[in-house]
Amino acid sequence: MKITNIKDTEAFFKVIDSCQGRVELVTGEGDRLNLKSKLSQFVSLANVFQADESIPELEIIAYEPDDAKRLLEFMISQ
Repeated sequence: MKITNIKDTEAFFKVIDSCQGRVELVTGEGDRLNLKSKLSQFVSLANVFQADESIPELEIIAYEPDDAKRLLEFMISQ
């Protein structure tokens, strides 16, 4: 799923941390980073931050349906 315009990165990563299954970030090169890893979270932030400190677009894969629903609810409430 593509997630766009993440303004509250702290809340976004709290949602990621609350997920039960694996959640991966797909990079532009096709690599997959485990977003439940704090190191991967820092690497992903370093690569996608703009000057306004928002994340314009991410492609992520949530393997558990409940996790995908949780991420969707986050995007709707944002």
